[in-house]
Amino acid sequence: MSRRRRAVKRSIDPDSKYNSLEVAKFINMLMLKGKKSIAERIFYGALELAAQRVGETDAVKVFNQCLNNVKPVLEVKSRRVGGATYQVPVEVSSARQFALASRWLINYSRQRKGQAMIECLAAEIADGFKNQGSAIKKREDTHKMAEANKAFAHYKW
Repeated sequence: MSRRRRAVKRSIDPDSKYNSLEVAKFINMLMLKGKKSIAERIFYGALELAAQRVGETDAVKVFNQCLNNVKPVLEVKSRRVGGATYQVPVEVSSARQFALASRWLINYSRQRKGQAMIECLAAEIADGFKNQGSAIKKREDTHKMAEANKAFAHYKW
């Protein structure tokens, strides 16, 4: 019998501007110290700027395409067998795919220095839309790690 309790997922309301759950979740992840209005201002400004940079009229389409490009399909998890620890490749659930992609986009945009956060996030979203940039490199590294450890796939639980 499993001792781990299943977490109950909270339901959140879609955002007011685009009526999208993904946008609302991303804004909540972007938010620091409960300042949601600042996070919304940063995100909406970055989304409009990214849509202009890639030459697209629909900003939400740019965001969704960027997320789909950044989402990982495989990742590795540590599995202890006997005295050895193996990196076992596993498929990523859709909720974790969204969480990882959002986290990578936000972290790499925060690491860009010398510009306002709106420009940094817009650049990262535009790069993700074009299949380039730091978040795409992170996804590729994750996939390479899973591919390199494909021999340990039979340890999957």
